[in-house]
Amino acid sequence: MNNDFHRIQRLPPYIFEEVNRIKAKLRGQGVDIIDFGMGNPDMPTPQHIVDKLCETARKPKAHRYSASKGIPGLRKAMAGYYGRRFGVKLNPDTEVIATLGSKEGFANLAQAITGPGDVVICPNPAYPIHAYGFIMAGGAIQHVPALSPEQYLSGISQAVAGLTPPPIAVIVSYPSNPTAQWVDLDFYKEVIALAKRHELLVLSDVAYSEIYFEDNPPPSILQVEGAKDIAVEVNSLSKTYAMPGWRVGMVVGNERMCAALARVKSYLDYGAFTPVQVAAAAALNGPQDCVEEIRQTYKSRRDVLVESMARAGWDIPSPPASMFAWAPVPEPFREAGSMLFSKLLIEHAEVAVSPGVGFGEHGEGFVRIGLVENEHRIRQAARNVRKFLQNSDEILRGEPALAAQ
Repeated sequence: MNNDFHRIQRLPPYIFEEVNRIKAKLRGQGVDIIDFGMGNPDMPTPQHIVDKLCETARKPKAHRYSASKGIPGLRKAMAGYYGRRFGVKLNPDTEVIATLGSKEGFANLAQAITGPGDVVICPNPAYPIHAYGFIMAGGAIQHVPALSPEQYLSGISQAVAGLTPPPIAVIVSYPSNPTAQWVDLDFYKEVIALAKRHELLVLSDVAYSEIYFEDNPPPSILQVEGAKDIAVEVNSLSKTYAMPGWRVGMVVGNERMCAALARVKSYLDYGAFTPVQVAAAAALNGPQDCVEEIRQTYKSRRDVLVESMARAGWDIPSPPASMFAWAPVPEPFREAGSMLFSKLLIEHAEVAVSPGVGFGEHGEGFVRIGLVENEHRIRQAARNVRKFLQNSDEILRGEPALAAQ
């Protein structure tokens, strides 16, 4: 009997697992790991959102099944957010689906629109669900290098021209996880024009739309005239309101894709717990000063990270957006690669990061650093990194795989 399930065979080993295993082992030994590895916001959810959750949870009717596409009040709040923030008008009944976080929305959207063997163009490096959501749905991925938006846009054009069968969709994700890059509206105009020429659907992920540090906030692809003809956008409350564990996201835009997603979800879930949805609506409709406070916290952490690591001998480009820094592996460890560097960093410096190769082969040579530790811990990490880099020759000589080269 073959015990290998078909869909599981299509998934590679989870590349972050080895770093996570070392992290768990050291923590079990009482080691205090400074953990930049996972994009898990550490700030508390604003109190007025928590209060609305508690208030609603006391109502007996709130404990019944909810609606798989989201309660009307939440979908109206999501449409209202898009109107205020982007100037995009959405019909909450047909162009807005509330999801169990952006990750679930993306994965079930892939299930809804993908047929066996359908090809989707995906950036590389990218957040893993962008590729593997479609792979699990039976599709095929055409990876396009995306170490800059310009490189990705050029690569899309080349990929479309050379693919047989032609692709059905293209994924864009800015501000990017993991590279922290963002784009202006002209980039999206080119994407929509290209997609219309080649009859492609467009899936845009803007989960970090409110975590930005420049004067101009990141735009939405739906601001482009005619974008709703072919595009949907996936968004999330997780980072904007420090609500990651609440699992509230949205898919908005093209009516046909939203309807397909709603139909798939109707078979799979009854939506989030109603008090969570009511509280999410309160987040979107309520005072937004908390969003600015969260943004400024990330900005301050970014500045401390870049400055303190530079003093330690590790030059990290300052990210313009997102809650991540995309950092080149320091020179002494370049040949070792991002995976071994990440393992050595946690073992010798007690600092955890995510190896760039975990986001695709074009992420090799980089690591992703999450801004999820406070400023004191960031400075402590920099002190540890300074000693680590100073001892790089000795550390590398002690690594059997490298010593044999």
